[in-house]
Amino acid sequence: MMNQPSQLEFGSIVGERYRIIRTLGSGGMSRVFMAEDLKLPGKHWAVKESIADPKIMKIVRTEAEMLISLSHPRLPRIVDFFEYPPSGAVYLVMDYIEGITLEAYMRGYQGCIPQEQIIPFALQVLDVLDYLHTRQLPVIYRDLKPANIMLTPEMEFKLIDFGIARSYKSELDQDTIKLGTVGFAAPEQYGTGQTDARSDLYSLGALLLYLCTGGKYSEWTAGVEGYIRGELPRHLIPIIRKLLRHHPEERFQSAEEVVGELRRSANFQSAQPGKSVSNASSDYAGTRVVAVLGVSSGSGATHTAIAVSHYLARKTHSVALVELHSTAKAFARLQEVVEGISVGQASSSRRFEVDGVHYWRQTSRADVISLLGGSYRFIVLDLGNGQDNERLEEFLRADYPLVVGSGAEWRVQDITGLARSLQRHPQHKWNYCLPLAPSGAVRRLRKELDHDKVFALPFHSDPFERDDQMDQVLDELFRGVITDTRKRRFRFLKQQH
Repeated sequence: MMNQPSQLEFGSIVGERYRIIRTLGSGGMSRVFMAEDLKLPGKHWAVKESIADPKIMKIVRTEAEMLISLSHPRLPRIVDFFEYPPSGAVYLVMDYIEGITLEAYMRGYQGCIPQEQIIPFALQVLDVLDYLHTRQLPVIYRDLKPANIMLTPEMEFKLIDFGIARSYKSELDQDTIKLGTVGFAAPEQYGTGQTDARSDLYSLGALLLYLCTGGKYSEWTAGVEGYIRGELPRHLIPIIRKLLRHHPEERFQSAEEVVGELRRSANFQSAQPGKSVSNASSDYAGTRVVAVLGVSSGSGATHTAIAVSHYLARKTHSVALVELHSTAKAFARLQEVVEGISVGQASSSRRFEVDGVHYWRQTSRADVISLLGGSYRFIVLDLGNGQDNERLEEFLRADYPLVVGSGAEWRVQDITGLARSLQRHPQHKWNYCLPLAPSGAVRRLRKELDHDKVFALPFHSDPFERDDQMDQVLDELFRGVITDTRKRRFRFLKQQH
């Protein structure tokens, strides 16, 4: 419970706008309420109240400044900040995230959450940690634990409570304030050194161990391996062990490095007796997402998404191509051809197959989340040229974001304009694909964007078919990502007359 009595009760109004409805939770430093917006009827926010000495006031003010500067789909968005010096209270108004904490979710499963959720969960946490750690001034979260992770009804994980996060300062040897949760905080948070990105990775290891032992352990001690659930992928053990090394230099050094190790380890296949690799798809827990976004109508996003999907299918198993738009028509027309359906007649299934690629037409975001927990090795999202919040968020969180735009001199501003409009987001993972662009256009765009991942796509009339020139470009784009495990050549299903 918060040490000081709250200044708020049911019906209290904060900032002449936010009416308190109920308490959501409380801790030693703060209390969180749900509030309704008096200016936007029906809109609810979370209001975080802190009442403490000047040191805590400074922490909360720092939290507000930090959250204002952050923009990531797995972080709460702060919308208002108030201080009331006479009472010693400060208030943060932020997104109300519907759902339950991971702590409560685990209680519902008596500590044993479904094993197929653990690696996708780790990848979601690593996604937001990578964003925080790669900021120009890196942000260290420092309190990763089940109570600070919210699980939404769509099975998305979001970090909450930035009360003890801090910006990394390279000139300091130690943290000024030692904070964190016992059992999940890295050793250096107790005064042996300054916390950095590796401290959050230690906490991730503690969290994974906690999940893998049914909530029994979060620190690596003698014999703990025997308590790790037997049905879990055994390749997780050395990864967790390395995350939990006492000395930071012995751990993984970045979130990106952990992601790479998770993806390489045993191809994410569970080591269950009696199951071959080909029959273990139900245990496959690692899915990489390629998101294809067109900068304007007619830029070739769908054509490129199809070509990429069939290229990946020729290289590896389990590829899904998802049309992330509930009213798009391209995949419906393709399904008519593949299944011989009369024009305009809707199929009862939104999934169909072309040469080993599973096509999902007119798909919602909730469907994508469920596919991420399935057996696909790659999911390719065809986002079209839509830049609404839902599709833009999927593009920003993808493992391999692809921007498709014209290389024509008079259209190149479409691409640079998109990059500038999203400059607050990290763009180091982005890849730019320019159909039919001359080499000069590629060089100019690389220079203008200060980005080397710009590719000219050759003429490719049938994206379902293999094309040597296109494969050369895609080999470069996906270099080091995939291993060629398929030699069979695919051919597009021809329409039966």
